[in-house]
Amino acid sequence: MYRFIFRPLLFLIDPEKAHHFTLNIISLIHKIPKIGIVFRYFFQSKDPRLERVVFGIKFKNPIGLAAGFDKDAKYIREFSNFGFGFVEIGTLTPKAQTGNAKKRVFRLTKDSAIINRLGFNNDGVDEAVKRIKKVKGLIIGGNIGKNKDTLNSKSLEDYKYCFIKLHPYVDYFAINLSSPNTPGLRKLQKKKSLYEILSELKKLNLNFRIQKPILLKIDPDLNNEELLDIISVVRETKIDGVIASNTTTKRNNLKSEINLVSQKGGLSGKPLLKRSTEVINFLHKKSNGSFPIIGVGGIHSPNDAIEKIRAGASLIQLYTGFIYEGPFLIKKINKAIIRELNNINQNN
Repeated sequence: MYRFIFRPLLFLIDPEKAHHFTLNIISLIHKIPKIGIVFRYFFQSKDPRLERVVFGIKFKNPIGLAAGFDKDAKYIREFSNFGFGFVEIGTLTPKAQTGNAKKRVFRLTKDSAIINRLGFNNDGVDEAVKRIKKVKGLIIGGNIGKNKDTLNSKSLEDYKYCFIKLHPYVDYFAINLSSPNTPGLRKLQKKKSLYEILSELKKLNLNFRIQKPILLKIDPDLNNEELLDIISVVRETKIDGVIASNTTTKRNNLKSEINLVSQKGGLSGKPLLKRSTEVINFLHKKSNGSFPIIGVGGIHSPNDAIEKIRAGASLIQLYTGFIYEGPFLIKKINKAIIRELNNINQNN
């Protein structure tokens, strides 16, 4: 129904407007008494075989909503009702910012992809804290970044500010140094800068009674030497894991019109599937599986999700696939994971 009725109607609207329209409709529907029970009945999968304990956190299932969908933590409970095992909010910055000039989101329907150059548009970390204070019993990740006007040399202070503000209220942190839409941000993935930021956040974490897991979100355009640097820094700083991967700036083998393909920004969706899985596989093998990986990028089917898990992902996240395939994708993936586990058990 979603793919044949709702999606064609939504795709008649500008992508960014369609996104906000959909979120508003979901929020409005959830004001109906007991509607959450109905959503959970249709979308959630409850099975102990889906449970995962990763970096010390127990997830009811391994499928999460990637950062960028609920930037300002307005719809966490609603997305949980769709069956997500966890929701990652953000990217959040110390100060509110409007992001880059519109138009800044483009659908590449022939490629089942999206290009965005949003630029960390958000209400600021303090506003998000007001909202997540009210959310109980759900796994929330806090994705943090720097403001656009903050110099790279001063970026650590932005990350520390967001870290301190969010720490009591999120279950883990995603350190975003990999968005292509904030000028110069990806330079912070260089080994020296990366080590400084992560080691300082690791020290800051020790000031709290309960330490929260710290994960690094990386971009898929890193070469093998740079990925080896990532492994080295993760080991040296003893952070808890990696999220692979963010969007790509590459435009390989796309079918869409040149006016869409040539848009600046990060590409997500099906064209990212192969590369993001390659990155997961490389990190997992070269690190000997020494840290957890959250796999994200191009997951549009249960098979895509299983491929990520086989490559070494402990958890996965959806974004563009959720837009193109609809909410039943979560339940389909969970069923596929159970089938995969049954097959493994039968073969052992």
